Amino acid sequence: MTSTGLQGLDRSIQKTNRWMNEISEAMEDQRREMAYHALRGVLFALRDRLPPYEVFNLSAQVPLVVRGVLFEGYDTKDKPEKYTPEEFLARVSLELDNLGGGDPERATRAVLGVLFNALDPGEVEDVKHALPEAFSAFWSGA
Repeated sequence: MTSTGLQGLDRSIQKTNRWMNEISEAMEDQRREMAYHALRGVLFALRDRLPPYEVFNLSAQVPLVVRGVLFEGYDTKDKPEKYTPEEFLARVSLELDNLGGGDPERATRAVLGVLFNALDPGEVEDVKHALPEAFSAFWSGA
């Protein structure tokens, strides 16, 4: 176990590690790097498709380490971007290509499943309502 000596940071690292394990399990791919790239790709695609106020509300409920990933390179200008579920998957796929490729739909379902199970149900509903109905296939069964 990683110990920074800072209770809040140690808890964030522990929670992030649990999320990574759950993502790996859901993707049926035990490579930690794949779980990380899946998380990163889905978070980037999701945050760019959501209105900024929703991204900030979402960020308040994720571990500090994940929040850093979520906001990496984020610019609220011209957000939300308008793109289709297929374009969402293409964005996730670009991130998975860092490891030779992967199934972007499986990655999206895995990450959203972990995310939605961890978040307050009200926040989950807010995220879902901020996206067009066509995106609902990503979290059916999550």
